[in-house]
Amino acid sequence: MKAILVSKHGGPEVLEWRDHQVADPGPGEVRIRHEAVGLNFIDVYFRTGLYPAPNGLPLVPGNEGAGFVTAVGEGVTRFREGDRIAYAGPIGAYAEERVIAAEKIVKVPDGIDLDIAAGMMLKGMTAEYLLCRTHKVQPGETILFHAAAGGVGLIAGQWAKALGATVIGTVGSPEKAELAAANGYDHVINYRTEDFVGRVREITGGKGVDVVYDSVGKDTFPGSLDCLRPRGLWASFGQSSGPIEPFNISILSQKGSLFATRPTLFTYIASREDLEASANALFDVVARGVVKIDINQRYPLADAAQAHTDLEGRKTTGVTVLKP
Repeated sequence: MKAILVSKHGGPEVLEWRDHQVADPGPGEVRIRHEAVGLNFIDVYFRTGLYPAPNGLPLVPGNEGAGFVTAVGEGVTRFREGDRIAYAGPIGAYAEERVIAAEKIVKVPDGIDLDIAAGMMLKGMTAEYLLCRTHKVQPGETILFHAAAGGVGLIAGQWAKALGATVIGTVGSPEKAELAAANGYDHVINYRTEDFVGRVREITGGKGVDVVYDSVGKDTFPGSLDCLRPRGLWASFGQSSGPIEPFNISILSQKGSLFATRPTLFTYIASREDLEASANALFDVVARGVVKIDINQRYPLADAAQAHTDLEGRKTTGVTVLKP
């Protein structure tokens, strides 16, 4: 079978479509055939070496996918051949088939398309832990979500609105502003033409927001801190514009006794119990229509380099899937 392999770190051109051997599943493992694979910015971090590959190079990127179980290893009782499954977690998704620990996958409910599942697991469970656990959004609160038209942002806008929050988002174009406004955002700020800190202060009557969810990094720091109310929370969960330079922690006290956290999904779904709870919460809001998932881009998996080019060029919106 074939897979995308990275033999050296670099730009999208290092993503090579090559033959790749897949073993039979061992104890506690299953073999799966991908129906679709999700595209995420974390894939770029592994490709460039910003995040170290767990097992070194060569590397099969990708942290999200959905498909069918084709074989089960010894001791696996929760799954059987033919089950529809999805996952977000162990790297190695950019492949026609793969072997994965059974503890890391979940069954996809009937009525949820596998392409949708492939594109929403990492992004949707990220929205779940941010909104429901990192800071449990309450009715009447006001939040700021950067990259509102991105994959996580479009899910989070709908979900946060359903939780009763006033939702402010930032985007980089008028087209993305329209998309965010159609997905739960009460106020959308184009950071290319507006001062997002000033606009947030204006929208909140000078009070600031309860929490800022920031996956942008360098370009939005320290402005994100200036958007917070006293004792507000800055949740930095990505760095699409580049890493944040080291800073003196006393800035948090100077700007209002602020809280700061750098969470990651994989900590929040490390246990089987947490994984199932997060996935089930996501499946529930999607099945009930609270959150609608649209696939805005599809690429052949063999064209992953073009998908990465478009992602880094901020030409994509919402959910993107790669088709083996």
